[in-house]
Amino acid sequence: MDRTPMLEIRRVSKRFQVGGDVIEALSPVDLAIARGEFVCLLGASGCGKSTLLRIIAGFEAASAGEVLAAGKTVAGPGPDRGMVFQDYALFPWMTVRQNIAFGPRQRGLPRDEVSDIATRYAAMVGLGRFADRYPHQLSGGMKQRVAIARCLANEADVLLMDEPFGALDALTRAKLQDELLEIWQRTRTTIIFVTHSVEEAVLLADRVVVMSASPGRVDSDHPVGLPRPRDVSSADFNALRRMITDRLTSHLVAKAA
Repeated sequence: MDRTPMLEIRRVSKRFQVGGDVIEALSPVDLAIARGEFVCLLGASGCGKSTLLRIIAGFEAASAGEVLAAGKTVAGPGPDRGMVFQDYALFPWMTVRQNIAFGPRQRGLPRDEVSDIATRYAAMVGLGRFADRYPHQLSGGMKQRVAIARCLANEADVLLMDEPFGALDALTRAKLQDELLEIWQRTRTTIIFVTHSVEEAVLLADRVVVMSASPGRVDSDHPVGLPRPRDVSSADFNALRRMITDRLTSHLVAKAA
């Protein structure tokens, strides 16, 4: 794997004004993510995972510090960073094909090239037969595939995923986990994936970054050296899952005490 940093998060903090109080959502966070790496951010609600993701995406500004993408300071949203939300965020008046083609069309690519891109990425996520359907005609899992394809079609270098499978049933979630890994292994797009699930993080990631809350910060960073495909029932998988779970819950116990 190319170890050149795709993303560098340098001393990033975030504060919000709530009434007369200042809430510190993120304390200084430092994190480097290599090109092509799959990293899961794991933590309890309120630990700042989604806030950090939005800062990386350029949707929010950090109160201090900076984010670099491919060596350039992030000053706002850009096509190099695609965001996949839990609620899909598709254009309901557009078909699958049109949703996927939105980014390439906005970049002014020729019509034939836009059509080819939309066809290719619809097929990549298994929706070639559904390319002319609208979002209301799709299941939740299919909508999430469209959202992933839309980011990939925009040739994003980084895919930012904010609990993308959290609203799906267990069977659909497992299928999309497998499909996401297959797409990632083909494209080697850098992925930052926010989740509450330790099992999901260990199943998917090259590294699991545990965040603690109040304010959010990096608590620990765990390389996952298990070969793929991973067996969630194996002794090695469950040993790593227990270790990360212990790390995740230790600061919650300490806070409660």
